Amino acid sequence: QVQLVESGGGLVQPGGSLRLSCAAPRSIFSIYVMGWYRQAPGKQRDLVASSTSGGNTNYADFVKGRFTISRDNAKNTVYLQMNNLKPEDTAVYYCNARPFIGSPGDAYWGQGTQVTVSS
Repeated sequence: QVQLVESGGGLVQPGGSLRLSCAAPRSIFSIYVMGWYRQAPGKQRDLVASSTSGGNTNYADFVKGRFTISRDNAKNTVYLQMNNLKPEDTAVYYCNARPFIGSPGDAYWGQGTQVTVSS
């Protein structure tokens, strides 16, 4: 059973910052695309950012310039640094690990961590 262990959510005021962490097994982390998704109540789950093992990153337009995804290969952990948070960033954030398109393997999800941006 592959587990992605998330941490770092919470309540923050608008304009504040949070950092999310997601630890994965080395066998997954070293070859999979690691990403963060979010889902607000009544809405679909959207990609926020992703990072390949080679260092390529991709961001949703609504977080560009505010969020940064990074990987610590020694700790098998992916981070999402979220700055200048807005109330519309409120959602459950999920860590995701997936193989490259066309490669074999299953996708995995973390348990989700709540991020609430409110004054």
